Amino acid sequence: MAAKLKKGDKVVVLAGKDKGKEGTIQQVMPKEGKAVVEGVNMAIRHQRQTQSNQGGRQRKALPIDISNLAFVDANGKPTRVGFRMEGDKKVRFAKTTGDVIDA
Repeated sequence: MAAKLKKGDKVVVLAGKDKGKEGTIQQVMPKEGKAVVEGVNMAIRHQRQTQSNQGGRQRKALPIDISNLAFVDANGKPTRVGFRMEGDKKVRFAKTTGDVIDA
């Protein structure tokens, strides 16, 4: 099945401790069904100091389940993503507005 959410998409969190937060997808893990979103599901990881790195407590975005994310359309509202054929090309579109996402 084709990916409904891709790297670089602007999404909003629908459920969990970060509900309502928006961010862009940095990485998608289709086998696990998860995605890493910038500024969402942050945790603190402790880093040992090296010659090139200061070390200390570093904030890191952890993966969040794709089912808890929704694409943000041109109006800034969360929407579901569908697929349709335009000519001989399969494209993603926003279900609320019908606009093509990636042309």
